[in-house]
Amino acid sequence: MNNDSNRFDIFVKPVLIRILLVAIAMTIAIVIGAMIGYAVGGGNPFRVFLPSTWGHLLDFVR
Repeated sequence: MNNDSNRFDIFVKPVLIRILLVAIAMTIAIVIGAMIGYAVGGGNPFRVFLPSTWGHLLDFVR
């Protein structure tokens, strides 16, 4: 039993931590990129978080 716990600590835990860190970094990059892209287009960068903005985007794609 102790061997399985030791294996988890050595192999699985670092992989899960890396996956979590990559997911967090990707989320931050997407949010910052959306804000920069909206600001370059001449809009308020915080307006990208409004649901109406995303509704307009989905209507445009359809």
